[in-house]
Amino acid sequence: MSLPPPSGWRHRLYVIIFQVDTPAGRRFDEFLLLAILASLLVVMLDSVESIGSEHGALLGVLEWSFTALFALEYLVRLYCSPRPLRYAFSFYGLIDLLAVLPGILALVFADAQFLIIVRVLRMLRVFRVLKLTPYLSQANFLLVALRGSRQKIIVFLLTVSTLVIVFGTLMYVIEGPAHGFSSIPTSIYWAVVTLTTVGFGDITPKTPLGQSLASLIMITGYSIIAVPTGIFTAELANAMRSGEGGLQRPCPTCGKPSHEAGASFCCRCGHPLFPRAD
Repeated sequence: MSLPPPSGWRHRLYVIIFQVDTPAGRRFDEFLLLAILASLLVVMLDSVESIGSEHGALLGVLEWSFTALFALEYLVRLYCSPRPLRYAFSFYGLIDLLAVLPGILALVFADAQFLIIVRVLRMLRVFRVLKLTPYLSQANFLLVALRGSRQKIIVFLLTVSTLVIVFGTLMYVIEGPAHGFSSIPTSIYWAVVTLTTVGFGDITPKTPLGQSLASLIMITGYSIIAVPTGIFTAELANAMRSGEGGLQRPCPTCGKPSHEAGASFCCRCGHPLFPRAD
């Protein structure tokens, strides 16, 4: 993005608003983050019935003040940006617009004011203020691990879905509507809650056979709850090793994008990475 002419108010505003490396720009971004936090606090307090009923007028004035402030900031950004349309359709530009729209929609739909909570997305600017942007590249390892473990996770979820359907149906047959298992979907809900070891306790088996089945489901839940974590951890370790000098050669069979240095076979499917010499 090219700078505006190096003189005049437009250039000064550009330096203050867009250049976080300058003292004025850093102070502006810090003030903006504080204003966003204060705006979110006002919205949350307004949602509390006791506080909203007693201080509703004050909170309303504060919220409209923040909305006017962010609207003015958005217009100034458009004014001093060398390419206004590019800023308007950029990631941060769209977020800045979303921070203002709920306040305008509240004029028509009263409940729309609580959509102002989307302003929390503007806190992403803290990465610029604290210079954390370079560390975001490390998130690529997580994305690679998620893509690599996708097939295993899908198989795991299908297996768990089959288990909860079977367990829920069995519990419906054993306990029945008399003990709270009024339908198969309700029984499947109970099986999900029990298998994940959440245990709300809103539905409980009463018969000895039902309690025995519930105990089996609980033990099964503890046995499989660590499976997706192990799958993801293994793929994450592979991704980090590959990123630190790994072989950037995709598997011709399963498509895994990279492998460890010196690897001859795919660590996922076992297929040779290189064609065999005749």
